[in-house]
Amino acid sequence: MKDGLPWTQDEMMTVAAARLLWDGCVCFVGIGLPSAVANLARHLHAPHIVLIYESGTIGARPSVLPLSIGDGELAETATSVVSLPEIFTYWLQAGRVDVGFLGAAQIDRFANLNSTVIGAYDKPRTRLPGAGGAPEIAAHARQTFVILKQSARSFVPALDFCTSAGFSGGHGERARTTARGAGPQAVITDFGILKPMAGSDELQLTGRFENVTSQQAVQATGWPLQVASSLEIIAAPSADELRVLRDMHART
Repeated sequence: MKDGLPWTQDEMMTVAAARLLWDGCVCFVGIGLPSAVANLARHLHAPHIVLIYESGTIGARPSVLPLSIGDGELAETATSVVSLPEIFTYWLQAGRVDVGFLGAAQIDRFANLNSTVIGAYDKPRTRLPGAGGAPEIAAHARQTFVILKQSARSFVPALDFCTSAGFSGGHGERARTTARGAGPQAVITDFGILKPMAGSDELQLTGRFENVTSQQAVQATGWPLQVASSLEIIAAPSADELRVLRDMHART
């Protein structure tokens, strides 16, 4: 509970992201928040969602949240376990992944992501986990969703390093490349949801959580964030959504 609310901003963010996934969706899942989101959706409204992890597990149904892509819980509960090259070649690059769910340390106005370094590459202030399969997921999934907390440190005018391309320089630049997927179609934060604008591909705020203002989201962004003229007010988590999410974390 925070500020008198029966839920936290992290819980609101996770629930709002889970609502975007649908039953039967094939989702390539990143560890951390993306994994919590995908498994929450599986427990709530998408029992037939197909979760794919980079370690080669297809149809994983973990009872606890995995600590890494090598967590034994994933292999033990998966429908199938295949080699990493098969995951990327026959599933991702073949166009069989509906949603790639990614996290990042930095994002820019065109949804390009940094998960490599903070600071100069040769002398970074912080060395991050790195690319992993994220660049391939960003290029080949039919669409990608991104989840991260919003602040001027994470929503930056220029990335310290571009790990995964979103819309590159915007204005149709991605569409002129060989990237097969549609790119980032939703960025979920602890303030609301951002989506790309038609034509420019620049992210704009399209929905805010009911306990925050659009101005707060603008102030937490390192570029002049555009706000949609028709702004959706995203409903707070229901009691059932909170119960399932908290039970999942308690088991973990």
